[in-house]
Amino acid sequence: MAGEGEALIARLPRVRGPYTANAAIRDLTWFRAGGPADVLFIPADADDLAAFLAGCPSEIPVLVIGVGSNLLVRDGGVPGVVIRLGRGFMNITREGETRLRAGAAVLDVALAKAALEAGLAGLEFMRGIPGGVGGGLRMNAGAYGREFKDTLVEAVALTRSGARVVLSNAEMGFSYRKAAVSPDFIFIEGLFEGTHGDKAEIEARMNEITRSREATQPIRSRTGGSTFKNPPGHKAWQLIDAAGCRGLRHGDAEVSTLHCNFLINHGKASGNEIEALGEEVRARVKAQSGVELEWEIKRVGRA
Repeated sequence: MAGEGEALIARLPRVRGPYTANAAIRDLTWFRAGGPADVLFIPADADDLAAFLAGCPSEIPVLVIGVGSNLLVRDGGVPGVVIRLGRGFMNITREGETRLRAGAAVLDVALAKAALEAGLAGLEFMRGIPGGVGGGLRMNAGAYGREFKDTLVEAVALTRSGARVVLSNAEMGFSYRKAAVSPDFIFIEGLFEGTHGDKAEIEARMNEITRSREATQPIRSRTGGSTFKNPPGHKAWQLIDAAGCRGLRHGDAEVSTLHCNFLINHGKASGNEIEALGEEVRARVKAQSGVELEWEIKRVGRA
C-alpha cells in the first residue's frame, strides 16, 4: 500500500501543502478506526486546493474530509487522495452587520461562539452539532430545531477541475440531511446570517444546548454522532430501542446505552466491526417495525 501511495504521489501536481503516502487517517476521525488513505493531501489554502484539483488526473479518486466527526472509514483504507481541510480553511470574518463568513474547516461550535461574540442570534443551534462547516453544508446539518438551510446565505465550492462556484441558499437544494448539489463539489466556505440579539440570551440558549447534549449524548466517547437519519414520522433512536438494540455490542463496538442512535468505539473496534454493528441494527429495526433506517454517517473506503 505504501508503494502504491508513493507511486500515486508521483502523478500528482506540485502543491504547497504536504502529501503523505499510506496515511493513517483513522487518527483524523472521531471513531479512530479504519484503514489508511493511499495519499493524504492537506492544502495550504483554497488557491492551493484549486491548483491541486486543476492538475490532478481525473481518473484518480478524491475524497474530502473535514474534522472527521460524521465519517466511518472501512478497514481496507481509502483509494486515491484524501484531502483534509485544515488551518487554511479556518477563518471567520464578519460581513456587514449580521453576517459571518466561515471557512469549511471551522467547527460549528466555533461559528456559534463567533456569532455570540458578534451579538448575532439564530446560530445557537450550531453549538449542538459535532462537526465542521464543510460537512454541515454537504448534509444540511441541524440540531435543536434548526438546520444550515435556515441561516445560510451562500456557499462557495470548488469543482473537480478547480473552478470556483458560488451557490445561493436556493441553489443548494437543501432537504433533510441533504444538499442536492454535485458530489464533486468541495465546499470551502459559507456565508451565514443571523439577527441582532441580546448576548446574555444567546449565551443562555447555547448553555442550555450544551447541558442537553451532555445529559443525553455520549459526547466524550469515540463516536460519529447520530448514526441514522430519522425516517419520516419516526425517531431513529426510538425504533432502535424498540428493536432491543440498546447496548448491543460487536467486540469493542457498541450501541450507546445513553442514546441508542450513537455507535461507540470503546477502543479497539475496527471500521468494519462498527459498520457491521450498524447493519445489524438496521436489520433488527426492519424486522421489528418494517422501517428501513438510512445511514447518516458517511462510510468510505474498501472493505
